[in-house]
Amino acid sequence: MTTQTDSSVARGITLICVGVFAISVNDLLIKALSGGYPLHQIVFTRTAIGIWLSFLMLHLEGGLTLLRTSRPGLHILRGLTLVAANMTFFASLAALPLGLTTALFYVGPLFITLFSFLFLREKVGPLRLSAIVVGFMGVIVMQEPWSSGSDYGPPWLFALPVIAAALYASMAVMTRALGVQSTAAALTIYNQLMFLLVSGLFYLIVGQGQADPGPDAPSLHFLLRAWVWPTAQDWPLFILTGICNGIVAYCITSAYRMAPSASIAPFEYIGLPLAIFWGWLFFAEWPTPAIWAGCAMILGAGLFVFLRERQKGKRTPASKHVAARR
Repeated sequence: MTTQTDSSVARGITLICVGVFAISVNDLLIKALSGGYPLHQIVFTRTAIGIWLSFLMLHLEGGLTLLRTSRPGLHILRGLTLVAANMTFFASLAALPLGLTTALFYVGPLFITLFSFLFLREKVGPLRLSAIVVGFMGVIVMQEPWSSGSDYGPPWLFALPVIAAALYASMAVMTRALGVQSTAAALTIYNQLMFLLVSGLFYLIVGQGQADPGPDAPSLHFLLRAWVWPTAQDWPLFILTGICNGIVAYCITSAYRMAPSASIAPFEYIGLPLAIFWGWLFFAEWPTPAIWAGCAMILGAGLFVFLRERQKGKRTPASKHVAARR
């Protein structure tokens, strides 16, 4: 029994690492494509490719009958929240370094704990509340308020990945509070259908670039520029984003099914050094001392909250934060 359990944990750790690696590659590809294509086109294309992998997963889990639900409104609300979070996060990639954006996003587990305390009335002691304060102070440190301003732009740009993290946290807390019961593949397909719907509506409303403010506003320019047919060189990147989308859905959901979240959730944090590495390798980005300090405060706070909840024997609310991101 012990050997089987150890084997399941090892497979779970392997899958979570593969899934987080796929997330980091996906973020790298979207940042690389952000210079020539609108965000809603990238999202539509990658989802149209990735959804076929999800349908394959659904077939292996039991077939189309698993898509039946008595709570369609909840699935729509969850899907819209996820779409808004993704759009916000990816919009920030057009203006901020990859490592910085990823680090700011990792305040999500702190939001989940805070929202659980505020809205679910879960007990959160002074140590975890202090850790949450330290984590959010790390966001402020990254903006270098003691200087004339950050080299990366106005403060509201730093708010985009933080808002994305808050949206993800809201979705996670809502799911826990309402007790959604569906298979992983079914939930993924519901989410992907919302991505297709929203990105398709973006095309119908602003797909000709009529609302594009221009390159002086890089995040809005990325979100609202006109659709263009991908070049032959870029099609492989679009296809790879779809494949990464499917890999993430399979690997992370499978990991949390076969192994306890307490054993595998800390491995989600490998996403930050991966993001910093990709940013350095492909975009010549290197964090400033203030960003390194802010990263340490955010990750230290997140890991402290996680370990504190594990010590108290609670189901860790942050355990599927990254998984929800896709």
